[in-house]
Amino acid sequence: MEGLKYIAIALTTLGMGWTAHALGGTFTSLFTSISRNPEAEEKIGKYAFIAAAFVESMGLFSLVVALLLIFFVN
Repeated sequence: MEGLKYIAIALTTLGMGWTAHALGGTFTSLFTSISRNPEAEEKIGKYAFIAAAFVESMGLFSLVVALLLIFFVN
């Protein structure tokens, strides 16, 4: 049973990796759109940072689940 706990922890770290990938995609799209339309930088930037906050929250939720599995699951 202890081995399954560590497999579950490893699977929750995938959420953190996907978060990093999604943040890279978000900011890649941000820089691409700003380079194509510099006048819309303020409007696009606000939405990009809101999207980045939502994506980062998923990574933090994965971290919390991993910590709960480490310290509170027998």
